[in-house]
Amino acid sequence: MTAIASAAAGASSPDAAPATANNNTPYTFEEKRKRIFAIFAASSGNLVEWFDFYVYAFCAIYFAPAFFPKSDPTVQLLNTAGVFAAGFLMRPIGGWLFGRIADRKGRKTSMVTSVVMMCVGSLVIACLPTYAQIGAAAPALLLLARLLQGLSVGGEYGTTATYMSEVAMRGQRGFFSSFQYVTLIGGQLLAVVVVVVLQQVLDEAELKAWGWRIPFVLGAVAAVVALMLRRTLTETASNKTRAAKGAGTMRELFTHHKRAFFVVLGYTAGGSLIFYTFTTYMQKYLVNSAGMSIKTASNVMTACLFIYMCMQPLFGALSDRIGRRSNMLLFGALGALMTVPVLSNLQNVGSPLVAGALITLALAVVSFYTSISGIVKAEMFPPEIRALGVGLSYAVGNAIFGGSAEYVALGLKSIGHESYFYWYVTAMMVVAFTVSLLLPKQASYLHHDK
Repeated sequence: MTAIASAAAGASSPDAAPATANNNTPYTFEEKRKRIFAIFAASSGNLVEWFDFYVYAFCAIYFAPAFFPKSDPTVQLLNTAGVFAAGFLMRPIGGWLFGRIADRKGRKTSMVTSVVMMCVGSLVIACLPTYAQIGAAAPALLLLARLLQGLSVGGEYGTTATYMSEVAMRGQRGFFSSFQYVTLIGGQLLAVVVVVVLQQVLDEAELKAWGWRIPFVLGAVAAVVALMLRRTLTETASNKTRAAKGAGTMRELFTHHKRAFFVVLGYTAGGSLIFYTFTTYMQKYLVNSAGMSIKTASNVMTACLFIYMCMQPLFGALSDRIGRRSNMLLFGALGALMTVPVLSNLQNVGSPLVAGALITLALAVVSFYTSISGIVKAEMFPPEIRALGVGLSYAVGNAIFGGSAEYVALGLKSIGHESYFYWYVTAMMVVAFTVSLLLPKQASYLHHDK
């Protein structure tokens, strides 16, 4: 690929920059084909990573007794939730580790390593003996496998976002980079679908005995396919940037790019919080606060997530026209304005259709951010520190604010102040809007490629 290797060395945003002889050069058909395949290969691994990560949450109700044999089902679920949270907290370490690998050894090396690690984690869980067979070693090994998966998915975001931003065609980077969230959401949906199919084929006893292992086996097999695709990728980081002094180091990041890091952290905090509020937490909210049945809430959320997934390329393409900064300002402003009304109305909604419409409206606002989440971060950092800057800032903001969304919401509800959570999300949207004002009108990097 003639243009891919140099894409990482550019400067400034493709959506607001003046034309030059270099960036006006049209892509050949072969070049377009190779770039689109590279985006497909990179994002397929992303889908597998998120499928494997979320299938744990959806299967926990079935395998909890096998690893935590307490008489109280709530204790079992709390134990499995604790292991899930431990995987979540590994993300910042994964963001640092794989960001460093990507900046020093190459994006391809990092992406191949992360998908192998996820494959191993899923395979270990699929084959784990139960507590009855090996005693306390069973939950300990489950925790280790989950930590491995958390490390892997923590590194996946930053490297994939960086690679897809660098390989995407200039003038369409918002559109093509949006497929990172298409596959992220797709991974969640696929996990739900697999579990629903198994529920139709197997009875509850079979699912608890051995059926819960099937999704983890499928995830491991899919990871092998993603590995084969990723091994064909062309590296986007040049030898020069990988060999640069300070490439992939914390010292370089916080000495010369501290402002960019904290700007990205600022809007990632709000973005992650509202994303998890209207995706993973929303099903519980519809059941616990709106009084819907579990089945109805699941159907509503499946439909909403599918529509949300399809929105991403549209909002990504919009950013190519109006600029990333405009997208982010609209996200912060509209998010601050609609959060309290939408959540308040959902609390008293009677119709699943109305609930679906309100959630879809909220997710449309969130799409201003998620569709360009990767590219808007990548455009803030130079190539020698890009994967680390993107991955670490995302992982820290996501772990602290996204990972705590459900706990904060349920904690406030338990003390009779559920509406405080609405205002908490709103306040973080104001922060996101304020931080977005600091974004340059013309991004500093990823403008030129040859």
